[in-house]
Amino acid sequence: MPRARELGVDIGRYAPARLNAITDVGGVTVGHITLIEGARTRTGATAIIPHQGNVFAQKTRAALAVLNGYGKFVGQSQIDELGEIETPIVLTNTLATGRAVEALRHYTLAQDANALVTSINAVVGETNDSRLNDIRAVRPTVEEIGQALAQASGGAVQEGAVGAGTGTVAFGLKGGVGTASRQVQEHVLGVLVQANYGGSLRINGQVHGDTSQADVDGSIMIVVATDAPICARNLKRLATRCFAGLARTGAALSNGSGDYALAFSTSAEANMSNSACDPLFEAAIEATEEAILNALLMAGDMEGYDASHDRPNGVKGLRL
Repeated sequence: MPRARELGVDIGRYAPARLNAITDVGGVTVGHITLIEGARTRTGATAIIPHQGNVFAQKTRAALAVLNGYGKFVGQSQIDELGEIETPIVLTNTLATGRAVEALRHYTLAQDANALVTSINAVVGETNDSRLNDIRAVRPTVEEIGQALAQASGGAVQEGAVGAGTGTVAFGLKGGVGTASRQVQEHVLGVLVQANYGGSLRINGQVHGDTSQADVDGSIMIVVATDAPICARNLKRLATRCFAGLARTGAALSNGSGDYALAFSTSAEANMSNSACDPLFEAAIEATEEAILNALLMAGDMEGYDASHDRPNGVKGLRL
């Protein structure tokens, strides 16, 4: 299935980096566990690891922005307080949030340098995949989420109905995981999304079909990585700009939506001025919009199980 640019949909004015993925930011790796089993299991988890050292010992500057907070983001208060993360980021389904925390606990304590660690601020985001997945089943398990962490790698990122996007639905179409990147002068910025929300779908500003009758509730998790030397305060400003990219896709931003964006910097420095952030702000908007379109385009049709109505359900993938 083609990505947006392969179909001639060029978003914004900044060019993508080499892979047009969050892994274009040096050291960032992504892993998925995808669970498609029988008629009822359509779920998974996605892990984003910010660098290849000990993440707990070498904490990463980060900030979280929340547009509408009808959702859960584990670790929020400590991120807000300290401006850093100390574990990888795991995205999964709503009822697997606690298991993702446990998987991150196992992952962190197992590292040799962490033998005396007694407290961990796990970082977990979620969306509800119950329109295609029997979410009450205990999947993914702690061990399965651990596989997503163990399998994280650089290079091209799988998109669509994989990992945390396996059972998601967006605009009444099959949602999923998507990614995109931008080269901004000497710096790289990358975005990964877990798209599971509604509204009136727009592609490059143009309304596409009639998706306005689809469920407008749902959530999106947006993760932004950059190698630019941005302080935690400006990372929060960067994360906030992602919601402009979300809005450009036609999101309803409803009462029942959970709209979260986490931004982190892999740079050891934090000396970029406020005004120097402008190009990165624009790039974050562009990359978010394109990552969402890639999530939709790379996800095919899917049959599953609507847990909230106790019945089979199916959704079509986006086609241009």
